[in-house]
Amino acid sequence: MEKLAYVTGNYGKYISVKEKFENENLLINYYKCDLNEPDINDIKFISKEKARQAYEIINSPAFVIDSGFYINNYPNNPGYPGAFVKRSGISSNIEQLLKIMENINDRGCYFMDCLTYYDGNEYFQFFGRSYGTLSKEKRGINQKKAKSNLWYVFIPNNCTKTLAEMSDEERQNRKDNRTSATDEFINWYKSIYLQQKVKQKM
Repeated sequence: MEKLAYVTGNYGKYISVKEKFENENLLINYYKCDLNEPDINDIKFISKEKARQAYEIINSPAFVIDSGFYINNYPNNPGYPGAFVKRSGISSNIEQLLKIMENINDRGCYFMDCLTYYDGNEYFQFFGRSYGTLSKEKRGINQKKAKSNLWYVFIPNNCTKTLAEMSDEERQNRKDNRTSATDEFINWYKSIYLQQKVKQKM
């Protein structure tokens, strides 16, 4: 079976999905590379452009995963930072975020992931969402699997702990009705894409 290539400059993102692929008997290669992000707050467009760059860099099919973080009642800018989560500096300065949000009662927020796979001919996109609330203080321990510092302040729906406070088992089995772009991609890749490739070779 061909190896899947995951291109990202964030090792934590790789670690967070590696086990999922291994559990499905899919091989995954990690290529460490920081890709250029278009200056537009549109996660679908950004992910597609980065998948194109990844393909050109390694000269073979590749996938990328981009995450947005949306705060329902961010002061004067509902839904911020969205796809600008990294460039806004919010994920690297959690204390400042908590200061800005300290008097906001409705602390609803959510992550949205977009996985884009580009095989050189077509783009395939998959989406996942996890809804929750913003805690009022940083909580949790350092996590190598953390995809973002926002893990220390994000409490998933139907939970009392932040992602960083949870054990691997608790994160995996939490009942917050989240969806996973990675799971959607794996299911599609195994059940549809690979089957089509086999038929084309016959």
